[in-house]
Amino acid sequence: MQIFMLFIGTITLVIGVKLIYDARLLVEQYFSVSNKNSAVVFLKVLGTFCAILGAFLISKNWNIIL
Repeated sequence: MQIFMLFIGTITLVIGVKLIYDARLLVEQYFSVSNKNSAVVFLKVLGTFCAILGAFLISKNWNIIL
Protein backbone atom coordinates (compact mmCIF):
# COMPACT_ATOMS: atom_id res chain seq x y z
CA MET A 1 0.00 0.00 0.00
CA GLN A 2 2.84 2.39 0.78
CA ILE A 3 4.49 1.75 -2.57
CA PHE A 4 1.18 2.45 -4.31
CA MET A 5 0.77 5.73 -2.42
CA LEU A 6 4.38 6.67 -3.25
CA PHE A 7 3.66 5.99 -6.92
CA ILE A 8 0.44 8.06 -6.82
CA GLY A 9 2.32 10.88 -5.08
CA THR A 10 5.03 10.86 -7.74
CA ILE A 11 2.50 10.91 -10.59
CA THR A 12 0.54 13.73 -8.92
CA LEU A 13 3.72 15.75 -8.42
CA VAL A 14 4.73 15.32 -12.06
CA ILE A 15 1.27 16.33 -13.28
CA GLY A 16 1.35 19.40 -11.04
CA VAL A 17 4.74 20.52 -12.33
CA LYS A 18 3.61 19.92 -15.92
CA LEU A 19 0.51 22.06 -15.34
CA ILE A 20 2.58 24.88 -13.86
CA TYR A 21 5.17 25.02 -16.62
CA ASP A 22 2.96 24.36 -19.65
CA ALA A 23 -0.22 26.15 -18.61
CA ARG A 24 -0.24 28.63 -21.48
CA LEU A 25 0.46 25.96 -24.10
CA LEU A 26 -2.28 23.73 -22.69
CA VAL A 27 -4.82 26.56 -22.71
CA GLU A 28 -4.02 27.47 -26.30
CA GLN A 29 -4.11 23.86 -27.45
CA TYR A 30 -7.11 22.38 -25.63
CA PHE A 31 -9.39 25.21 -24.55
CA SER A 32 -11.17 27.90 -26.53
CA VAL A 33 -11.90 30.52 -23.92
CA SER A 34 -12.09 34.24 -24.47
CA ASN A 35 -10.04 35.18 -21.42
CA LYS A 36 -6.93 33.02 -21.66
CA ASN A 37 -5.10 34.73 -18.81
CA SER A 38 -7.65 33.61 -16.23
CA ALA A 39 -7.55 30.06 -17.60
CA VAL A 40 -3.75 30.07 -17.35
CA VAL A 41 -3.90 31.30 -13.76
CA PHE A 42 -6.47 28.60 -12.94
CA LEU A 43 -4.24 25.86 -14.38
CA LYS A 44 -1.20 27.18 -12.53
CA VAL A 45 -3.09 27.23 -9.23
CA LEU A 46 -4.40 23.72 -9.90
CA GLY A 47 -0.85 22.60 -10.72
CA THR A 48 0.43 24.11 -7.50
CA PHE A 49 -2.15 22.22 -5.46
CA CYS A 50 -1.34 18.99 -7.30
CA ALA A 51 2.38 19.47 -6.68
CA ILE A 52 1.81 20.14 -2.98
CA LEU A 53 -0.45 17.08 -2.68
CA GLY A 54 2.09 14.91 -4.49
CA ALA A 55 4.96 16.14 -2.32
CA PHE A 56 2.86 15.49 0.79
CA LEU A 57 2.11 11.92 -0.32
CA ILE A 58 5.77 11.29 -1.08
CA SER A 59 6.92 12.69 2.26
CA LYS A 60 4.41 10.60 4.23
CA ASN A 61 5.47 7.39 2.45
CA TRP A 62 9.20 8.11 2.31
CA ASN A 63 10.08 5.61 5.05
CA ILE A 64 9.42 2.68 2.68
CA ILE A 65 12.47 3.72 0.63
CA LEU A 66 14.76 4.17 3.60
